[in-house]
Amino acid sequence: QPVSIKTHTGKFKLNKLTKVVIPAGDAETRKVGELLAGMLSGPTGYPITTSTAVKPSNVIRLKLNKTANPLIGEEGYMLKSTATSVTITANDAKGLFYGVQTLMQLLPPNIESKQKIADNWSIPAVDITDYPRFGWRGLMLDVSRHFFSKQVVEDYIDEMAKYKYDVLHLHLADDEGWRVEIKSLPKLTSVGAYRVMRTGPFNRETFETPQPGEPNTYGGFYTQDDIRELVKYAQDKFITILPEIDVPAHSLALIAAYPNLSCTFCSHWMKMT
Repeated sequence: QPVSIKTHTGKFKLNKLTKVVIPAGDAETRKVGELLAGMLSGPTGYPITTSTAVKPSNVIRLKLNKTANPLIGEEGYMLKSTATSVTITANDAKGLFYGVQTLMQLLPPNIESKQKIADNWSIPAVDITDYPRFGWRGLMLDVSRHFFSKQVVEDYIDEMAKYKYDVLHLHLADDEGWRVEIKSLPKLTSVGAYRVMRTGPFNRETFETPQPGEPNTYGGFYTQDDIRELVKYAQDKFITILPEIDVPAHSLALIAAYPNLSCTFCSHWMKMT
């Protein structure tokens, strides 16, 4: 919930003439403004676009503070909505982006629609001041044990952005699968990215050990281009991807691809002790 919120009477209503006003010459703010315009245009059907022209009313204005406000820091914002306009101010484009997420939450739930839909597109009159308690706000997605497509990961990033998470811990390699292309070691993906399909309660003896003749076709991996695109997609939403590669621990997918990398010293040592 926001650090501070004050409600007032009145509502700001979107219509086909509403504009998103952004400062001229700031590329990061323009990206945030264009993102907001796109998010509003689809479900409302209104041709909402960005503009640098100063208008007194029927606008959603994104502003960067000329002098940084120490209260809100780099990621905070202040949102003020009235019957005639909405203004989001921040010290950095990142703060404006988080203010946009809150703005979307003030609209009716149908703003999540993927297509045009009729609704009362209004924003309640409020004053909101918000900034994070924690700089690291992360979620982990385990694509090693169960592979998720690039599109699903992008959808996950979209959901993270709505709730102002800023770190995606992407678990790319474990016993169950190696998920990132390494061109100098092609078997990591041709062999290590696929395993026998298993469902039901986890039991190490029956769940992981493939039986003779079972097809090991369950899995997948991301190409290097996929990874670059995911990193860029996340960056555009101010999310950092933190890759996890479990080496030397949890490396059965790697060993299946390159058995010569295995070492049995530890098990022999344990038996001796």
